[in-house]
Amino acid sequence: MPLVVICGYPCSGKTKRAEELKEYFHRNTERKVYIVGDGALGVDRNSVYADSQKEKEVRASLKAEVERKVNKDDIVILDSVNYIKGYRYELFCLIKHAQTPHCLVYCLTSDEQSSSWNRGRHSAEQYSQDIFDALVQRFEPPDSRNRWDSPLFTILKDDDLPFGSISDALFKRKAPPPNQSTQSQPLTSVNFLYELDKITQEVLMEIFNAQKTSVPGDLISVPGATEKISFLCTIVHVLKTFFFLLIFIIF
Repeated sequence: MPLVVICGYPCSGKTKRAEELKEYFHRNTERKVYIVGDGALGVDRNSVYADSQKEKEVRASLKAEVERKVNKDDIVILDSVNYIKGYRYELFCLIKHAQTPHCLVYCLTSDEQSSSWNRGRHSAEQYSQDIFDALVQRFEPPDSRNRWDSPLFTILKDDDLPFGSISDALFKRKAPPPNQSTQSQPLTSVNFLYELDKITQEVLMEIFNAQKTSVPGDLISVPGATEKISFLCTIVHVLKTFFFLLIFIIF
């Protein structure tokens, strides 16, 4: 059902926050909780973020995994850098299409603090300094004024997660309305041709009957229309008027 997008600098505590949220929802709801992140893909972060094409493929894989898991019952937590606002917008469009709420958790740290945590990791899990610096430089901070970054929860390193507020954002808010262009249009009524033929016959009968008793200048009524037309009109003109009015009668 809902989607929680976690973003922040590399080594800013995102995975820790994702696990805290997962534990909270397990304790307080009966919903399944899935964490989707870079680690599950088994990729080498330094080689991925050094190659724009590989990075693009990883983002696409994460988005596809989120799309597969998002439904009306489960909670999906996306644990990644998510530093590109255009990518966060794509995720917003995804949840609009799925008609489910979402929120953004921003793990806010200084680059010095994140760099320190990075150096404290096992060597196999560290970002190289060049990759770390590049990701920090490219990071586009979320802005709550953007609908795709809202509701936004900004968390400092010593803060406790506002579990209640996050839960309310996911379960007490309506999902954003889907784009009209992506919605299936209503099908034409199955008896449309029958109704069209019926109205056509009624109009033609009214015209033929008027020919028997009317004289030039008389006004005749068209079934289903509020305005009368002059008998001076030719049959062609009458039919043109009829089809114009027919649009309003049926639709």
